[in-house]
Amino acid sequence: MSVPQPKPEPIRVAIVDDHPMVAEGIEAILDSFPDIVVVGTYCNGRGIIDAVEDVRPDVILLDLNMPEMGGLTACEILLEEHPWLKILILSMHDSPEYISTALDHGARGYVLKDVPTDEIKRAIDVVMAGERYLCTGAQGSLAPARGAGHLTNREQTILLQLAQGKSNKEVAIALDISVRTVETHRKNIKKKLGISSTAGLTRYALEHGVLRDATQKF
Repeated sequence: MSVPQPKPEPIRVAIVDDHPMVAEGIEAILDSFPDIVVVGTYCNGRGIIDAVEDVRPDVILLDLNMPEMGGLTACEILLEEHPWLKILILSMHDSPEYISTALDHGARGYVLKDVPTDEIKRAIDVVMAGERYLCTGAQGSLAPARGAGHLTNREQTILLQLAQGKSNKEVAIALDISVRTVETHRKNIKKKLGISSTAGLTRYALEHGVLRDATQKF
């Protein structure tokens, strides 16, 4: 006699969009799938940041342009503290700059709001499997790497700190983040820029004016 297998836990999804009708429509769509549970809807990035510890989503569907805090800033903050989160950008913008910037900030996928119902579900399944998802309208639209401009604002700040000779611990103290978070950013910066050493990061910062630009701000 075979032993019945436990039913897998449903995928926990949070929806963040400042248009109530959009959020309600997406929630209704996702509620039709038995393996998904919507754990909350929020009208801006600050709302999901404040609630993430309580609702524990696996996937966050995140709009880009919202009042108080937009999707890009929220994405960066969420992944600093919760790197296991899978964030899907759900947007009406299909330009290469929007898509590339969202992926640069750590989003696992990009879905246009006018895609068929089943595509949102497919995007969720793909990112839950650890892969990246770009909807049909976004594929092939990625902008090429742009050097230091390819880094997020936080990564550029950390690059500046490292180029000034600060250790991971010193950077963590200066930016009020964990040493582990600094290490993760450092690894991502090296990967994006194709640089393997700290000396290489310093040289890059000098050659591309990162240190000079920072000095001019003060």
